Amino acid sequence: MTSPTDGQAAVTGGIDHLARDGALPTFAQVTKGREGSTIAVAQSAHMPRQVVAPTSPAQQGAAKRAQRVVAVDELAALTGQRLGVSRWHTVSQREILAFAHATGDHQWIHVDPVRAAAGPFGTTIAHGYLILSLAPVLLWDVLEVTGAAQVVNYGIDRLRFPAPVPAGSRVRLAVDLTAVTEVKGGVQAALGLTFELESSTKPACVAGILFRYYA
Repeated sequence: MTSPTDGQAAVTGGIDHLARDGALPTFAQVTKGREGSTIAVAQSAHMPRQVVAPTSPAQQGAAKRAQRVVAVDELAALTGQRLGVSRWHTVSQREILAFAHATGDHQWIHVDPVRAAAGPFGTTIAHGYLILSLAPVLLWDVLEVTGAAQVVNYGIDRLRFPAPVPAGSRVRLAVDLTAVTEVKGGVQAALGLTFELESSTKPACVAGILFRYYA
């Protein structure tokens, strides 16, 4: 990530003002950066500032269940298997702008459609970490592990972004169980995540993540 330019910093201040009013960025208006580029800023389109974190299928009750519901003591038997593939998710420009607002990463390749149109991809692209951040909600499409008193997101072993994701593209998550090992008080599951990009032979993101399930 690079630091924003002076022009981008000025726009960030405008977005902060909008956030205080309860809005997140849209394309309602644009403002000029120091070098004459345009950066999208919201004017009147509003969405709630408070974003409710997605819940697991268990927390949602009977409204939705994952494709695979597995007891924690049965995980090891599934090692080496593909657990499933999530639904498609559209990565909209509005979502990209909201992520830029949340992280402070307002690079023009993400937030400036006019400048990006003349750039290497012909359009804005999503932040790589935005794609990774879709893991929880898409993972819950695929897998629910039952029988654990506590679940800990233990981290990432490996992370790559092989292909850019243009605004408006669709991605989905394929989940593989690569290993299950015992840890003190529970087990650790290593999951291989592949964010497939529609109409692309390369994935948008590949990650190895670790979850720990404690009794």
